[in-house]
Amino acid sequence: MLECYVVTNHKKKKMLNNLKNLLINFHLEFKKFFAQRILGKKYVRTGKCNACGRCCREIYVRHSKSIIKDEEMFYKLKKLHFFYSYLKIIDKNDIGLVFKCTKLDEEKGICTAYKHRAVICRQYPQEEVFMMGGFISDDCGFDFVPIESFDKVFDKINKQYQTGKKTKNFIIMR
Repeated sequence: MLECYVVTNHKKKKMLNNLKNLLINFHLEFKKFFAQRILGKKYVRTGKCNACGRCCREIYVRHSKSIIKDEEMFYKLKKLHFFYSYLKIIDKNDIGLVFKCTKLDEEKGICTAYKHRAVICRQYPQEEVFMMGGFISDDCGFDFVPIESFDKVFDKINKQYQTGKKTKNFIIMR
């Protein structure tokens, strides 16, 4: 005898919603695994651009291992890569040169070269900027989520300290 299983629209929606949430969680966990184990990152970027344009108005640009600090270096870089030709120097401070992107539509908060924007723009914000003391404005659509919770990192360091193993890059205060 064949048994029939009737699935109502409500049950279908609930099942699809559960599947969607499962896939979203799997995707985030995979991103965390890849970022930590393969790329050596401490945070994973989540969210999406909400076109506020703030990231294009006051920019510090890192080249190699440091922030661009003088005009001479900037003009040399400008000749090497088209992205730098989009930038205009608007200030200079203790950190380095401050730029503004000329491709930003100020009124709409969007990039006028969006389809052809540079890799640095596609990847913004990056963990390196965040780790160097930079921050993301409160109304930005992006966020950085720690791959490991503070408690987990603290427990790991505490365990290393108690077993006498040296901890890298940490100072433990008593």
